[in-house]
Amino acid sequence: MSITQKNPTLLSPLSGSPIIHDCVQDWVNALVELMEPDSIHWCDGSAEEAAHLTRVLVEQGTLHPLNPDLRPNSYVARSEPSDVARVEARTYICSREEADAGPTNNWEDPELMREKLRELARGSMAGRTLYVVPFSLGPLGSPLARMGVQVTDSAYVALNLHIMVRVTEEVWGRIDSGANWVKCVHTVGAPLAPHQVDVAWPCNDTKYISHFPEGREIWSYGSAYGGNALLPKKAFALRIASVLAKEEGWLAEHMLLVKVTSPEQKSYNMVAAFPSACGKTNFAMMQPSLPGWKVETLGDDIAWLAPGKDGRLRAINPEAGFFGVAPGTGPGTNPVAMDMLWGNAIFTNVATTAEGDVWWEGQSPEAPEGLTDWKGDPFNPALGGHAAHPNSRFTVGLEQCSTLAPEWMDPEGVVVDAIIFGGRRSSTVPLVLEARDWNHGVFLGATIASEQTAAAEGEVGKVRRDPFAMLPFCGYNMGDYMGHWLDMGNTLRKTGRLPRIFQVNWFRKDDAGRFIWPGFGENSRVLEWMVNRLEGRVSATASPLGWLPTALNIDGLALSAEELEVLLHVDPLEHERELKEAATFLSTFGSRLPAGISAELESTRVRLRQ
Repeated sequence: MSITQKNPTLLSPLSGSPIIHDCVQDWVNALVELMEPDSIHWCDGSAEEAAHLTRVLVEQGTLHPLNPDLRPNSYVARSEPSDVARVEARTYICSREEADAGPTNNWEDPELMREKLRELARGSMAGRTLYVVPFSLGPLGSPLARMGVQVTDSAYVALNLHIMVRVTEEVWGRIDSGANWVKCVHTVGAPLAPHQVDVAWPCNDTKYISHFPEGREIWSYGSAYGGNALLPKKAFALRIASVLAKEEGWLAEHMLLVKVTSPEQKSYNMVAAFPSACGKTNFAMMQPSLPGWKVETLGDDIAWLAPGKDGRLRAINPEAGFFGVAPGTGPGTNPVAMDMLWGNAIFTNVATTAEGDVWWEGQSPEAPEGLTDWKGDPFNPALGGHAAHPNSRFTVGLEQCSTLAPEWMDPEGVVVDAIIFGGRRSSTVPLVLEARDWNHGVFLGATIASEQTAAAEGEVGKVRRDPFAMLPFCGYNMGDYMGHWLDMGNTLRKTGRLPRIFQVNWFRKDDAGRFIWPGFGENSRVLEWMVNRLEGRVSATASPLGWLPTALNIDGLALSAEELEVLLHVDPLEHERELKEAATFLSTFGSRLPAGISAELESTRVRLRQ
């Protein structure tokens, strides 16, 4: 049903089209009346529609074709310099009660926010097309899948959604009321007057990304970039989904999902939570350095976890594509990602070469001559700065990943054997440890801190608390969220099928500021230790923080025993300070902090002082 209606004031169901429930039709009609688009395009997710959207964007100057001989069917987009990352300061959880949003979220009264957004949105699509995009997060028919509809006046957003989620008109037949789908409203906030020439990247200096958890609705105004505009991603799949998960007894998490196979051909599924731009995609596409080991990709960013019919925790990746950070991705760090970007990709805010290809820092040791930077200007390395924006991105379908596991489409999800928490810490945190039990593992997740990256607003390098890597993405009070994790442990204990929980830190540095651990494919050595722990084949050493490796396979590494000792060292004084900072952070949740987390905090404090 890839059909454009030119007279939206007379909008009615289209003859010969799938039956669209009245709740959707009425919702779209009300938005048309408010936003006043010139036309409406009902999306069907087809290849023909993607080609149409691409033509529109090339004509508009938003997309620039790359050299088809080097990168077929691929394009680069350059955003407005002010529209390059998530705008956390303008992201709101509009729950009815402020306490339900919690101290780590921005809150606004839902009625006041709706009134504000409606005034901003009034006439905001004048001169533009409103795209109606039906989508499923997760395989259609999966008990874990959820449906939504996004309206947007950005063809760039609609085209990216084609790649990122399952855009299909089959969704219409599965929406039977206003309660079983999520409403996603997006406008760039840049109406066009008659005969006004459009810009390549329309947006607005005023920005809001507002979530209404009780109403299952998201409104985004002013930004066309990333998770601000691709609402099925962080806004739905994490912020709204986390609320659904709390109510329905599952988990919506900022986690990669991989299948790890040992030389004995036994497979294990692992989820791992890292803050953005801390190596999730590299982990998800790991090429193990250890002979006989294999890592297959199930997802690189979001995982939904729920107890299955067998009582075990199972997981799916709700997405269908990658929206990866480009800088730092190269043949040496992630050859799988480089290979999958051969074509059919959209690159945003990267540099381009004189030959019509793409480039970013980390793709090669030296920048090629004749680069055009992410703003469209000639790049002069002598002047410093970045050729590609530090948060530049690529969008590409999952099916182009050569390491994609066949189970990625399993509607029941895969059994979760291990949960991993991690962050970017140059000191203090050991390379790897295992939690003492589920509640201790939840405490590790609750107290994760990481040195900030360019993927979000804020000072790069500053250490901030990021519980479960969900600080920007939890759609309700994070104290309640921690309690929900503890409750999930109680649910899984009834079947005796709890995954083991680990913590890792690939980023510890020596006194000279050099990374000690080689990382990337060598991280398979840490996975080997985890698997051996799952199988009960290796012992571990008790520490105040958890179980540390008694030994780790470093054969063939240019790593001394002394350096390994540094990587695994626990300094009681450092961790006293760390625990004090964690306690200060946790205290912000007041009475919403679960007693189980307070108990683990005190137990850790006691162990450190023994």
